[in-house]
Amino acid sequence: MAPNNQSNKAVLITGGSRGVGRATALLLASGGYDVAINHRDSKAQAEETAAAIEALGVKAVIVQGDTSDDEACRAMVDDALAELGRLDVLVNNAATTKFIPHEQLDAVSTELWDRIFAVNVRGPFQCARAAQEALGASGNGQIINIASIAGICGNGSSIPYCASKAALISLTQSLARTLAPKIRVNAIAPGCIDSQWTHDGLGDDYQTLASRNEAGSALGKIALPEDVAQAVESLLEGSRLVTGQTLVVDAGALLGR
Repeated sequence: MAPNNQSNKAVLITGGSRGVGRATALLLASGGYDVAINHRDSKAQAEETAAAIEALGVKAVIVQGDTSDDEACRAMVDDALAELGRLDVLVNNAATTKFIPHEQLDAVSTELWDRIFAVNVRGPFQCARAAQEALGASGNGQIINIASIAGICGNGSSIPYCASKAALISLTQSLARTLAPKIRVNAIAPGCIDSQWTHDGLGDDYQTLASRNEAGSALGKIALPEDVAQAVESLLEGSRLVTGQTLVVDAGALLGR
């Protein structure tokens, strides 16, 4: 596959209809990227995000599919290529969890382990595999995996979620070695994010968690989706020698006060 000469770069963002995915889509679109938005079951939000992208003067395409399904991942990449003509960046943002206090070991089912790892680990691998040829033809192909500091410190929404994000960080390193030199692979590890996903998962407990994270971080803040999107942009537009790295975006939560 020869590199495509069309002027706009193109990005596929899994879980791109809301939260970090939407913020990343809009920021990259404002910088001239055409955007393929993946969603599993949030069609209305995907359509709203696509309209906002097109208002910025670039192309948007919606590619529905569950990233835990390998055939769906291959179809998403094929559809993005058919509509956009090229693929330069893959942002593996789709993720799932269930909020379970860590001490409640018996509340963690085998089915939950399997679902979380299927989406959070196997999904990014399958998407990377499906996109490998197109990204390699780009001339500057990049993959950004959205991990979490839960994968570094072992504290997060549930034990399976923490383990899955640690595995994603490891996968980032493995893919960086395997896909070099044509494709660079990096990860971003946000701390607590003020997003719909967190609000929906925690409900009335959200403000308690947010206050605790603000108080426990060196900068006294928690992330917005836009903060994570800016970190994605910084990896894409920064040094061409950065690969296999995990950029922590947590207001210094891992440092503490």
